Amino acid sequence: MQRISQLLVCICFASLLLACAGDPIESGLDPFAPMVFKEGITKMPANPPNASTLLPFYVSQQTIFKFAVDTDSISIGADGVTRYIVVMTNPSGGQQAQYEGIRCDSFQWRLYGTLENGSWRENPLSSWRPIQNNVPNRYQASLAQGAFCNFNTQEKNIKTIVQALNPNGYGPNRFTGGTKPTNSFGVE
Repeated sequence: MQRISQLLVCICFASLLLACAGDPIESGLDPFAPMVFKEGITKMPANPPNASTLLPFYVSQQTIFKFAVDTDSISIGADGVTRYIVVMTNPSGGQQAQYEGIRCDSFQWRLYGTLENGSWRENPLSSWRPIQNNVPNRYQASLAQGAFCNFNTQEKNIKTIVQALNPNGYGPNRFTGGTKPTNSFGVE
């Protein structure tokens, strides 16, 4: 009789624990549920790009534009977004600067604003767009694949990003966002 009462007490106690735990899907605590992206507040840069901290990077052999990142503008957000200023130069020397963000987890980019007449103008229609990997001006793909992302995770070290952007580096410090053409002797 004593064993049966102990068994009943154990069963009641276990039932009580299960009832308190609840269903993780109903409670919203399911550890396997996909995480919902919540973007942090993005402020437009205070200044135009700094010419002394512009670092050019290779994009593709099909593009006629030149691209550079203001290394002082790179910020690694806790929300998973790497924000930066990119400067694009056309063949006649005209330049355009944009403030953008890249998400590594979804391979997307967003245009926050452009530099117009020396001041930043926010883009009211800004939204996340897929990064295109097969177009000549694929600079977002080059930045994501060569410096800002480690596969689908955000690079968290600014020094590693700046080193990865170095167009003259070698080995692991060589920018790999685009495949720079070489001649038959391996000279660029």
